Amino acid sequence: MSTTNQGSSAAPAPAVDEALPDLDTGRSGGRALRNNAATVLVWLAFLIALIPLVWILWIVVSKGWHSVASMTWWQKDQSGALPPGFDTNIRGARHAIVGTVEIGLITSLIAIPIAVMTAIYLVEYGRSGGRTNARIARVVSFMVDILSGIPSIVAALFVFAVWVTTLQQQLVPICVALALTMLMIPVVTRSTEEMLKLVPNELREASYALGVPKWKTVVRVVLPTAISGIITGALLGLARVLGETAPWLFLTTYFQYLTYNPAASAGIASLPTLIYNQSGNISSPISADRVWGGALTLILLVLAINLLGRLIGRLTRVKR
Repeated sequence: MSTTNQGSSAAPAPAVDEALPDLDTGRSGGRALRNNAATVLVWLAFLIALIPLVWILWIVVSKGWHSVASMTWWQKDQSGALPPGFDTNIRGARHAIVGTVEIGLITSLIAIPIAVMTAIYLVEYGRSGGRTNARIARVVSFMVDILSGIPSIVAALFVFAVWVTTLQQQLVPICVALALTMLMIPVVTRSTEEMLKLVPNELREASYALGVPKWKTVVRVVLPTAISGIITGALLGLARVLGETAPWLFLTTYFQYLTYNPAASAGIASLPTLIYNQSGNISSPISADRVWGGALTLILLVLAINLLGRLIGRLTRVKR
């Protein structure tokens, strides 16, 4: 019996695994084929989406660069502009550039603190503050979602109804900033909320273990950790609202002179309204130069804000 058992145990095992490499190779080949096909489709979709973007940029740059390259464009307004066709026509857009930047800064001063505090409440207090805070947080989050979906003309109409119909006040350029604030708050709130969620809970727990109050933990630990993304999101939100046209058209009048007082009763110029105002006479070479120059200037302004946001985000991010 022992000899038989030893002989059976010493017998070689049947080669049943010899066919497995071929099977694995077939499966790997199928995966590779599907992976290559998906890669080709993704690159194809990317190129298709890139074509209209490159085409628009090429048209705007080719038609507007000679206006933007002139120092007159940045140094003068249209206070001395003559009717189209005169060689001495002034093509300056300083009044529109200053008005756009001025209203953008006012919008940021109003919208960014509100949006950041809203995001702090949703992340830091709404999730761990009991049933009452959780219910309030759901309502606030729902309202932010509604704000993110409203058209710009609806925001302008709401400001008009409150400012003129209810308060019986005269429209001033600062009303545009109020309408743009409604459009900027949800963008900055959502970006700040995502940045706060990325802060590790271990940092909060370590601060609580040392006896630090919750508000001081938020101010001294959470916000400095997420400040890079918060600044980037705020600047991206500002770039998002600078190109809006409906609030400018609905709440103020186009003013061809340079003005620094957004609370005055007179109108104010901006790059979107400059484009709209001159597009009515687009057949004129002078008006066409102003339209394309204003479009290129607006693109460059948004690009500069995006690059500034990335630079500040890189300089302020936590190193370790």
